[in-house]
Amino acid sequence: MIQLTYASRPFGFDDAMLAGVLMDARRCNTRDGVTGLLICRADLYLQLLEGPEAVVEATYRRIAADDRHMDLALLTRRTVTDRLFPNWAMRDDPARSWLWTKAEVDDGALTRASEAEILAVFERIAAGG
Repeated sequence: MIQLTYASRPFGFDDAMLAGVLMDARRCNTRDGVTGLLICRADLYLQLLEGPEAVVEATYRRIAADDRHMDLALLTRRTVTDRLFPNWAMRDDPARSWLWTKAEVDDGALTRASEAEILAVFERIAAGG
């Protein structure tokens, strides 16, 4: 099983567009056995996907082709034995104040962040924090 994280910028972000992204993700992920979390705000999608390698890779390729995502960047990819979000076809979470600011993201914070820093964001949410 693998777990990967990526960041992208939403194109045309609003509540209706976000609802469509989440509906599509939950439908496909339930069908494919993928779980994860999407952190979302007007300037940033930060997502963790986890599940069987072939379907997670296919999910990532589908996202890369989706015109609702711009500037897609793979941040981490690792083999795991346990899921962080085993009961969530796609949990969504508004970006909290402890996440990078828009100015920090614009300045490249995500490209400078270590794998441990990226994963800590998701681990904190999985732990209920």
